[in-house]
Amino acid sequence: MKLYNTETKTKQEFVPQNPDHVTMYVCGPTVYGYSHIGNARPPVVFDVLSRLLRRLYPRVTYARNITDIDDKINKSAADEGVDISVISERYTRAYHADLEALGVLPPDIEPKVTDHINEIFQIIQQLIDADHAYEADGHVLFSVNSYAGYGELSKRSPDELLAGARVDVASYKRDAGDFVLWKPSTDDQPGWHSPWGRGRPGWHIECSAMSAAHLGTTLDIHGGGHDLIFPHHENERAQSVCAHGGKIFVKYWLHNGFVNVDKEKMSKSVGNVLLIRDLLDSVPGEAIRYVLLGAHYRAPLDWNDDVVTQARNSLDRLYGALRKLADVPLPEGDHEHVPSAFIAALHDDLNTPQALAELFALARRANSETDPVGLSKIKAAMLQAGELLGLLQQDPQHWFAGTSSTDDVAEIDALIEQRLAARAAQDWALADQIRDELAARHVVLEDGADGTRWRIEKPVS
Repeated sequence: MKLYNTETKTKQEFVPQNPDHVTMYVCGPTVYGYSHIGNARPPVVFDVLSRLLRRLYPRVTYARNITDIDDKINKSAADEGVDISVISERYTRAYHADLEALGVLPPDIEPKVTDHINEIFQIIQQLIDADHAYEADGHVLFSVNSYAGYGELSKRSPDELLAGARVDVASYKRDAGDFVLWKPSTDDQPGWHSPWGRGRPGWHIECSAMSAAHLGTTLDIHGGGHDLIFPHHENERAQSVCAHGGKIFVKYWLHNGFVNVDKEKMSKSVGNVLLIRDLLDSVPGEAIRYVLLGAHYRAPLDWNDDVVTQARNSLDRLYGALRKLADVPLPEGDHEHVPSAFIAALHDDLNTPQALAELFALARRANSETDPVGLSKIKAAMLQAGELLGLLQQDPQHWFAGTSSTDDVAEIDALIEQRLAARAAQDWALADQIRDELAARHVVLEDGADGTRWRIEKPVS
């Protein structure tokens, strides 16, 4: 398997430090509000990678953190007059619900910042003891000039680093680019008693502490969105290397591209921020996942009505092929039937568009194959390949029924039977009336030689 390493800007063969245990850390959300579609791309992308890694290696530990202390969380809690845990737990639950709807499996470990304050103390003290950090005016800051490798991940010049950091040029800093590891809290702000006074951690040190606590000082893979390369991951890298005696922090850095909406960057000022929970009102979670996998993870992705429609139609075709195979038994035994071309696509830096193309090749074979043994293997291949992508795991009829309950499905089936009976009796007025009633419920009918099939297709809002 080859992965594109942001640090080297090359596609490299993936060789874990321990082939018996692969480690991966992905930056999770800061839980102060509901997640938008851009927030969904990293967990979907790295969910596919974790599925692939588990196929290749006997043990994989995947950690994705929750940032549950942050100035925006603090403000929301203060506005509502509640503890910060009320805010963070509310939006953590919402985040989990969103990802479950998108078919994202839970990580092995989901560390929270507030559960790792002691570990944060320890790594800050290690940095101070190694002369990579210093105390000043109630703060502890990392000394950027103490680490010669600063900037190697983002490939920025010193001037670019300072311009992009957006840090306060405070009088207590030795260098303008130095960043906060610990900052003081006022009496009305959340805080912890530390060797440097009551305060709270800086953002970057949190992930360094949590990843070391659960995965060790060197990670095989560290992932996140492209926007995290600088300053967050650059600073994480500097802290972790310096705190652990120069050890490599991450072997392979992976970053996914941005999600735009109708070719524009998402922005509250523009009013085009699309929340996952709102999209789920009109778009099936599996279709959202399909859109997010439809472009290569490193490329920008444009969310628009057309790609949603294409995703639904594509899943209709794939599930349609599986529906035709409904009565075909799966092969006996626990054998793999995934085509080598599909695996090769994923091994090539997680090329999900090519992997999807291989899925469609299977669907075409399903529509043309006549040999029962061949059909059985094609069905197994589609299901196994789909599982690696987190797709095609529901009953085809459930997909075409949309979000309808079991009672709804039975009622729709009964109406369709009544329509068929009316047509057989040449009662065209009744047949049209039933068709219109079904259309009002967003039921799309597909009349064919093998009978009438249906699906729910709600308009995109």
